[in-house]
Amino acid sequence: MISQILLIIITIFLPPVGVFMIAGCGADLLINICLTVLGFFPGHIHAFYVEYVYYNRQEQGNVGVFDNTRAPGVYSDNVQTGGRGYGTMPPPATSGHVN
Repeated sequence: MISQILLIIITIFLPPVGVFMIAGCGADLLINICLTVLGFFPGHIHAFYVEYVYYNRQEQGNVGVFDNTRAPGVYSDNVQTGGRGYGTMPPPATSGHVN
């Protein structure tokens, strides 16, 4: 909880730093730097969206819900999985029907 609040405060002042802390060095960071250079507000929107996806996926994983669909506009596997590693999401649950 404290780390989330600290991340939000950092993101308010420097959106690319917040994205780097969640997504690492990759396409999401480059996109956020470009958006921040174009205007401070678009950088904020992108940064908070990336953080929302990350923490939403993390919370879903904590309760046992695994959404394997990719969030649009997010390119980091770490964000897509909620920090659960790269590509380690379990396959979607199937119905109880066995062939």
